[in-house]
Amino acid sequence: MRGEHLEKKTRRRITGGSLAEELRHSLYLFGKNKLAVIGLVLLIAMVVVTIFAYQVAPYPSAATQTNFTDRLRSPSSEHLMGTDEAGRDVLSRIIIGARVSLPFAFVIVLTSMAFGMPLGLIAGMFGGKLDNLIMRLADIWIAIPQIIFALAIAAFLGPSLINSVIAIAFCAWPWHARFIRSEVLHIREETYVEAAQSIGASRLYVAVREVLPNAFIPYIVKITTDLGYAILLLATLGFLGLGAQPPTPEWGTIAGAGRTFLPEIWWISLFPGVAIFLTVLAFNVVGDGLRNTLGVEEM
Repeated sequence: MRGEHLEKKTRRRITGGSLAEELRHSLYLFGKNKLAVIGLVLLIAMVVVTIFAYQVAPYPSAATQTNFTDRLRSPSSEHLMGTDEAGRDVLSRIIIGARVSLPFAFVIVLTSMAFGMPLGLIAGMFGGKLDNLIMRLADIWIAIPQIIFALAIAAFLGPSLINSVIAIAFCAWPWHARFIRSEVLHIREETYVEAAQSIGASRLYVAVREVLPNAFIPYIVKITTDLGYAILLLATLGFLGLGAQPPTPEWGTIAGAGRTFLPEIWWISLFPGVAIFLTVLAFNVVGDGLRNTLGVEEM
């Protein structure tokens, strides 16, 4: 699929295709994937709700303030998703909790990128013993299941939102390093890279100016799907009590607080779980749409 994509891209350049035409073509291909479009609309809606959370939430004070007179009320016209053990409106906490789950997922991915991307670029461009050292270190990390590794680190650092972010980001860098390395190994054989090297460009210049920008196109797909996985891991640590601590309205923490009241009081855990499911699903279908649009191979 990647070869076909590169052929099409080259053909558009030869025939004078402009960047605007390529963009329109990419949007057309993405638009044909209805599921990806639905996922993108859902993500845009979530971003808007996150930005205006305190204006959208029916009970903005529910983020932290308790109201025991409304404790454990079932869903109704007054509280569409019921109330929790402290009388706080569950819908409001989910909406305001998006301001925790979504931004911190971006922080996790960006942090793991900051470590993994340079290491993968160095391993792919320089090869040899340096490549072996970085990849064997990554293999050691990957040999341990990510959720188990994150749980161990979060438990060692202590339960908190920041510590859970550090734990997840610390565990995720090898996948970024391996992905970038595989792209670099492919791209560095291209003729434009060889041409840059033949005129005396340094390896660092070629890596930063020629290889990395082209490796970043398929990397966008991985970043998109990783955002959903970061939300899931963050919610898992929160659910188990190792992430954000009450009264912080993080989705996993909200669901974890409600598990002691199951099965009778089902709404406290159900609705945050639905929010997590829809968000992760949206990121994944958008990632699949981008993969098909950009002609990126399965990762």
